[in-house]
Amino acid sequence: MGTMLFQLPPNLPEDARAELERASVAGGQDCMPYPTQALLDDQQLILNRRVEESGCLQAPWNITGAGHLMTCSATLMERMTPYHLLIELARGKINQLRGQTADWLMGGLLLGDSLAEQIRRATHMFGKAVARTPSVEAAQDAEQALAHGFEAASNLVDSYIQQVYQVRHQRQPRLDTWSACTVPREPDGDTAAAFLRAFNAAQLAFSWQQIEPVEGQPQWDQADALVHWASQNQLHLIGGPLIDFTGRDIPDWLWEKERDLLSLSNYMTEFAAEIVRRYHSQIRTWQISAANNWAGVLAMGDEELLWLTVRMIDAVKKIDPTLEVIVGIAQPWGDYLAQQERSQSPFVFADTLLRTGVKLAGLELEMLMGVTPRGCYCRDTLDASRILDLYALLGVPLQVLLGYPSAADPDPQADPDQGLGAGHWRSGFSPVVQADWITAFANLAVCKPFVRTVRWTQFSDAAPHAFPHCGLVDAAGQIKPGLEALERIRQEHLK
Repeated sequence: MGTMLFQLPPNLPEDARAELERASVAGGQDCMPYPTQALLDDQQLILNRRVEESGCLQAPWNITGAGHLMTCSATLMERMTPYHLLIELARGKINQLRGQTADWLMGGLLLGDSLAEQIRRATHMFGKAVARTPSVEAAQDAEQALAHGFEAASNLVDSYIQQVYQVRHQRQPRLDTWSACTVPREPDGDTAAAFLRAFNAAQLAFSWQQIEPVEGQPQWDQADALVHWASQNQLHLIGGPLIDFTGRDIPDWLWEKERDLLSLSNYMTEFAAEIVRRYHSQIRTWQISAANNWAGVLAMGDEELLWLTVRMIDAVKKIDPTLEVIVGIAQPWGDYLAQQERSQSPFVFADTLLRTGVKLAGLELEMLMGVTPRGCYCRDTLDASRILDLYALLGVPLQVLLGYPSAADPDPQADPDQGLGAGHWRSGFSPVVQADWITAFANLAVCKPFVRTVRWTQFSDAAPHAFPHCGLVDAAGQIKPGLEALERIRQEHLK
């Protein structure tokens, strides 16, 4: 068994110690977590895993000014002498910052004097922390180096976004990227007008549970009205996801059936084919499924998930081979791998799916942050940029699903299985912080040339929804600042 030891800083608060139980060791070419057992013993973090080789520590930490974020060390070898936790987290961030800066400078990025000084200051602070190890002051210096590193990383990404926009707008004043939001029913009044100002596309959520609450008795009125509203307003239409592999929106009657894999696949493909057949003349792009890499509900392993996905794609393509098909990948950083023994990481799963020969118009990556268990632990924009670039290597366009809560109090309309507890961005959860998160992450996704669609997870918190407080309109029907932030992005950059 492979073991890594980390010396914790003194007087660590209990909530910070509890969060460290999420720590894991990551490795491989895609730097995804291995199943890891995290133990806290007095002043040490002990990480055990079956693999005996070097890797990177991934640990949640509260970064001054940045938030409670998942942070990564540089590559570490296994040894019996404990590493200094904060020193290694600071080393990892500074290494990531300097490496990405070098890559982007080679690609033509212009580095301003102020940003160059920020990077230099962060590097100097890290060097100071290393020189003072193992004193108590070293931990304080490492904390400052982390804060400076994250601040510089944020400013680096902002500079990258601005310069990419400038280059792309020289060729195209208005980008072709689709800005979409999921709607289960047509908005009305002021919220409908705000939707049309912010989005040039609509992702139409066809809930199987709502359409067919009784087996063999589909109810199409609400779905027909939604398609009509979106078509009348000349929005680009995306249908789906038709099946969520986590089991959400699966009709109750299906759970009473014999749930062997073949029977499940027959029901799923029949529903997908029926709804695509009904609307394919109006909707040419279909996300047939979400969280295709998520095992344990509809299937038990990666091979079964791949088989189900390919079968659904074939069913849709038989109706009309010219339809565009998208499939979804949950937790693209592979957070769930730290607790589950799986044969494939999310990236390898997507690569394997494409190697089967299926023709996909895109992959959807879910960047739902702060929400658990479906979402990812919060990360900064530099980590987000790097994961987008990784999946771009697969050679298909990306659709990015974004979501971040605007409040921490209970949400009675949300899925009771989903809650907060996966870190937070900057000062926590509020409408203003949500808008700030949207500005940062939506601009990053929109500026990437290989991102075809940027989708917000849900429009309103008033109707039943999956993720707590992730809507752009609150439960009382008031528009949140996040919707205005998306409207500004469209006005500045999109058609």
